[in-house]
Amino acid sequence: MTTVAETGRVEIRGTGEPAEADVLTPAALDFVALLQRRFGTERRRLLALRAERQARFDAGERPGFLPSTRPIREQGWTVAPPPKDLLDRRVEITGPTDRKMMINALNSGASVFMADFEDSLSPTWANVVAGQANLRDAVRGTITFEAPGRTYRLNEETATLVVRPRGWHLEERHVLVDGEPVPASLFDFGLAFFHNARELLDRGSGPYFYLPKLESHLEARLWNDVFTAAQEELRIPHGTTRATVLIETVPAAFEMDEILYELRDHASGLNAGRWDYIFSVIKKFRSHPDLVLPNRSWVTMTVPFMRAYTELLVRTCHRRKAYAIGGMAAFIPNPRDPAANEEAFARVRADKVREAGDGFDGTWVAHPGLVPVACDVFDGVLGDRPNQLGRTREDVDVTADDLLRVGICRDHVTEQGLRTNVSVGIRYLESWLRGVGAAAIDNLMEDAATAEISRSQVWQWVHHGVRLAEGQVVTRHLVTHLADEEMDRLRATVGGHDFVTRPFAAARALFLSAALDDPFVEFLTLPAGRLLG
Repeated sequence: MTTVAETGRVEIRGTGEPAEADVLTPAALDFVALLQRRFGTERRRLLALRAERQARFDAGERPGFLPSTRPIREQGWTVAPPPKDLLDRRVEITGPTDRKMMINALNSGASVFMADFEDSLSPTWANVVAGQANLRDAVRGTITFEAPGRTYRLNEETATLVVRPRGWHLEERHVLVDGEPVPASLFDFGLAFFHNARELLDRGSGPYFYLPKLESHLEARLWNDVFTAAQEELRIPHGTTRATVLIETVPAAFEMDEILYELRDHASGLNAGRWDYIFSVIKKFRSHPDLVLPNRSWVTMTVPFMRAYTELLVRTCHRRKAYAIGGMAAFIPNPRDPAANEEAFARVRADKVREAGDGFDGTWVAHPGLVPVACDVFDGVLGDRPNQLGRTREDVDVTADDLLRVGICRDHVTEQGLRTNVSVGIRYLESWLRGVGAAAIDNLMEDAATAEISRSQVWQWVHHGVRLAEGQVVTRHLVTHLADEEMDRLRATVGGHDFVTRPFAAARALFLSAALDDPFVEFLTLPAGRLLG
C-alpha cells in the first residue's frame, strides 16, 4: 500500500492487519513523515558517531566525563517539576503492548505501566500495528480482551501509562518515507503521540515516554528537538511531553547530567536499566581482555562497577530534582513451586530494600505478582511521601575509575554459566522469532536485553580464550557442541512435531552467528529482525 503524504511518498510494505485503517491514517503517516524528514539526517549522523567512538574503545580508549560539558555538571539547574500523575512512581510494571498483558499491568496496582515497543516486544508487523491500536484503546479506557469464560477490562483506577519506543539504531522496515525505511523510534513515538497526546491531556494526563539505549547527550538533544517539533505541529503545550531516560549504556553513565540538561523541559528522571547496562559493558569493552565479565549470575547490583553506576544515578537525579527509578525484578511467580517462590521473593525483597535504602524513588517489576512485594518495601521507606528527592546523596563521590572497575574474578566463568547463556539465547530467540518478545524462561521474564548478554558473553569468552573454572578453554567448537546438546534437550522437551515446526533451527543459527562471528554484531535484533514477518 502506498499513500501520498504532504510532500512526498509514504510506502507501507506490511499489509493485512485489522488495525491498519485506524492506526495508519493519512494524517498520522504525514506526521511520521514530517519527523523523518526533519530529524532522519541527524539520527544517521549520531549513529555514525557511535561507530567512531566504538572504534576508539577498540583501540584502547576508555570513556570519561566530558571536559567540554563540565559547566553543565557544575551549575545548579533543575528539570521541570513533575506532572501530578508522575509524582509517585514507587512501583512501575513493564511489559509489551499485548492486549491482555496491558490490561493486567494497568490493573496491577503499580504506579506506572511502561507499555513497551522495544526489548519485550518482538516487532512483527502484526505486533507493531496491534500495539498502537491497543495503546489507543487503553488511553481511552475502552480496551478489553475476551477469553473463554472471562472478559478482561480496566479497573476504575489504573497505572499511569508511559510508552517506550524502539531505540535510535532500529528501522521500521515495513514503512518507507521517500524510499527510505523510517526510524523505528520516530515511527513508534510518532503514532503514539499523534493518536493519543491530546486525548491524554483531556483526561488529565499527558504523553509520557521512556527513552532506551541513548549513548550521549547529543542523542538526548535530538529527542528533545523531536518533542518540541511534535508539540508545535499538533499544538500541544511545550513541556507537556515527559521523558524518563534509561541509563543502560556505559557512555550514557558518564553523561547523566548532560542528558537531563538537554531534556530539562521534558525530563522526568533516569532509570537504572541493569540488563542492557551489563550488555553495554561487554559490548563496549569487547576488545579488552582485562574487562571480561564472569557468569551473568555473578554480576549483581553490588559488584563495584554496578554499585558506582546506580549510586551516581541517584545523586545526579536528586541534585536535578529528577526521579531515580531502580532496576527490573524479572522473577515470575510459579504457583506450583512454593519453595522456589519463597526463595525468589526473598531475593526480590532484598534487591528492593537496597534500592529504597540507596534513595531510589521507585523500581521496576515484570509481573503483577511482584507489585505487592516492591510496594511493601517502598511504602516502608517512603511512608506518605511520594518520593525521596530530598535525599541528595552528598556522600556519593563516583569517579571514572569507579565506573570502570569492571574486571571480576574469572574463576566465576563456569561450564554451567556457558551452558545457561547458550540455552537462554536459543530459547529466547526461538520465542522472539515466533513473535513473543517477553518470554518466560526458567521462572524469569527474559527479553532482548538478557539475550544480548548471553550471546555477547559467549563472544567475549571465545575471543579472549577464557578458561572455565572446570579447566576447559571456551572455543567455537565447545560452544557449538553445547548448542547441539541444547537442541537435543529441547527436542526431547517439546516433542518432535513442535521442535520441527517451531523456529528452533533458525534460533540456533542466529545465536551461533552472533556469538561467534566477526565482526561483532552491534545488536542481535538487527539480523534477527530480517527474519520476522
